[in-house]
Amino acid sequence: MEQTDFIAQALNLTLFGMGFVFLFLTLLVGVTKLMSIIIQKLQSKVYNQQDFNNSSELKDEETKFVIEQAIKMHRGT
Repeated sequence: MEQTDFIAQALNLTLFGMGFVFLFLTLLVGVTKLMSIIIQKLQSKVYNQQDFNNSSELKDEETKFVIEQAIKMHRGT
């Protein structure tokens, strides 16, 4: 009789614990997705407001120069 009570308590505790973990992880995934959606909307607004025509060419040349210098330093030439 006592053993049956212990098994019932163990199953109850196991199901409660697993249920809590499942709910917590589900909530965590939902909050993460919501934050991702918010960040993507904010980023698109920021990118739409900036003018990339002139600055992108300058950044491309600067990036190319930095990469070339890094390769030279890595090769030791």
